[in-house]
Amino acid sequence: MKTPENAFKRAMAAGLPQYGLWLGLADAYCAEIAAGSGFDWLLIDGEHAPNDLRGVLAQLQAIAAYPTSHPIVRPVIGDTALIKQMLDLGVQTLLIPMVETAEQAAALVAATRYPPDGVRGVGSSLARASRWNRVPNYLAEADAEICLLVQVESVRGLENLDAIAAVPGVDGVFFGPADLSASMGLRGQPNHPTVRAAIEQGMTRVRQAGKAPGVLATDETVARAYLAAGALFVGVGVDTTLYARAASALAARFRDPQTDAPPAPTTPGGGY
Repeated sequence: MKTPENAFKRAMAAGLPQYGLWLGLADAYCAEIAAGSGFDWLLIDGEHAPNDLRGVLAQLQAIAAYPTSHPIVRPVIGDTALIKQMLDLGVQTLLIPMVETAEQAAALVAATRYPPDGVRGVGSSLARASRWNRVPNYLAEADAEICLLVQVESVRGLENLDAIAAVPGVDGVFFGPADLSASMGLRGQPNHPTVRAAIEQGMTRVRQAGKAPGVLATDETVARAYLAAGALFVGVGVDTTLYARAASALAARFRDPQTDAPPAPTTPGGGY
């Protein structure tokens, strides 16, 4: 038995764009449906969706049967103890929200590494990540397979972007349009030209640092524009939004038989 290789991390290092779906329904059955849909990665959201530790575990187990879809977990906060729990569950790629300084990014890197290179607690005999110590070289190999993505979503984060992207061990920087637009005084306007310009400029700076830029863009035109600007991992949909819009559209067609394809309802805030 070997330590699983992080195919997502390798693809980004090779410059291959990766397309993903946000998972907010907090259900393993729904996660398994998404895992067979053809996305490169699936983001289990613990910040804005009701995903607790056991719920994350169930979804990881469901996704594991579909090795072409890589699970990423976003915890509610970049807390060292919480990161330890996620890694022990077998999470290899983390997206940490609200990162604003290089010092914060460096602390997150340390939380994902075993001593002496970091502060991750050693409890592999209890961990799904090591298959309960059935992976002989897990402790020696685990650090290299961790992918740390930090989320820049404030004006302060943008001001410190170059320093954040330069931190060794940070693999990618993800731009959060919804929170960034609010921080810029444009709340609810994640696709505002000023916000988009800031993100595209940020992506260039991240690429110059040798790291991978990412973003959530559920508008296909906007998503493709970000890809053209150099994004390497893009969330192109959210499961809750897909379900809500499809359900509303189906009901509307039966309420109004003359309407073949009613317009999809808009979502305040754009990204979710």
